Amino acid sequence: MERIETRGAEVGLLPIHRALPNRQRRMVGAWCFLDHAGPIDYAAGQGLRVGPHPHIGLQTFTWMIEGQIMHRDSLGFEQVIRPGQVNLMTAGRGIAHAEDEASPEAGRLHAVQLWIALPEAERHREPSFEHYPDLPVIHEGGFRVTVLAGTAFGQRSPAEVFSPLVGLDLAAAGRASTRLPLEPGFEHAVLVLAGEARVEGESLAPDTLLYLGTGRRHLQVECDAACRLVLVGGEPFGEEILLWWNFVARRPEEMEEATLAWNERRRFGEVHGSPSPRLVAPDVAGLHLRGARR
Repeated sequence: MERIETRGAEVGLLPIHRALPNRQRRMVGAWCFLDHAGPIDYAAGQGLRVGPHPHIGLQTFTWMIEGQIMHRDSLGFEQVIRPGQVNLMTAGRGIAHAEDEASPEAGRLHAVQLWIALPEAERHREPSFEHYPDLPVIHEGGFRVTVLAGTAFGQRSPAEVFSPLVGLDLAAAGRASTRLPLEPGFEHAVLVLAGEARVEGESLAPDTLLYLGTGRRHLQVECDAACRLVLVGGEPFGEEILLWWNFVARRPEEMEEATLAWNERRRFGEVHGSPSPRLVAPDVAGLHLRGARR
């Protein structure tokens, strides 16, 4: 097991904790990005504001715990995501979107956003967007387990993904203990979102990622008081990727072309209705693009 401390960052005026990518661990299965946002209380007009920006080669996966976010994209979708729901956007060859507070009133936000690297056979597919208001829920040992992606306890998430993977949210209102069944061919990691938990006897505080490797058939998870954690896992990703800004690619030239296309308002389409300014891509010239595998 490998303990990884998250690092602080800011997205759309709100503080977040970034668990992936990390110097110690770039990916877990096809999951290549993991941000924990909140929980945070914000004043009127001070909620999330992430203006229109592009993506290629990945899926964005948003899991809402508290609060609401308005999603708008260049395909014309407008969708408010509420607690217990998932927004899944497949960028493929290219899409743009914006994420803003759904109401100008004061509120509270708690969410997890992940990216899934698309495999070679799927990374140039047509972009798409899906909203999942209902996900499978299982009650086990005092935990409320939501199947975000993949399969657990015989229940399958409706979320369409393109690599073998799993995502679970585990929430307990008090003392709880369960033995999660795992796919031994997957690598797994657990991130504590609230409270304190024990994973295979290892005590974890909030915003601590525990990488578990492969070969496990079960995972013991416990807490003595209210807690929440997310488990991600998947078949080790057999392709090396490049991840920079909002792009996942295989060659630096792809990054450069996508950056130029975005700044010249080509390829990605327009996002209408967002109150936030359109983001400008950073200068890619001379950037050392770091590869990631597993």
